[in-house]
Amino acid sequence: MEAKAILRTARIAPRKVQIVLDLIRGKDYEIAMATVKNTPKAASEYLEKLLKSAAANAENNHNMDKNNLYVAECYVCPGPIMKRIMPRAQGRAYRILKRTSHITVVLKEKD
Repeated sequence: MEAKAILRTARIAPRKVQIVLDLIRGKDYEIAMATVKNTPKAASEYLEKLLKSAAANAENNHNMDKNNLYVAECYVCPGPIMKRIMPRAQGRAYRILKRTSHITVVLKEKD
């Protein structure tokens, strides 16, 4: 049995999220939550809400015990890219790519 939570089109680049996901992969839920809360990265806010959501899904939808949960899978995929322009000298325009992420967290119960 597994509980999943997905955040789509988060306004943060996937490479920034990947750093924090590597820290929590395979850890117990409580340890992963503490790690995310104490990591000074922009992705930590998104991942804290996502971990809480996955734990709530596990408890309410699958009747799993919150104390036995661990992060079985967590990954990030690139979402749609918003393209903007920055005016430059002599009438040129440079492109700015505002990247988004699709973040997935899967919690499973220890045997």
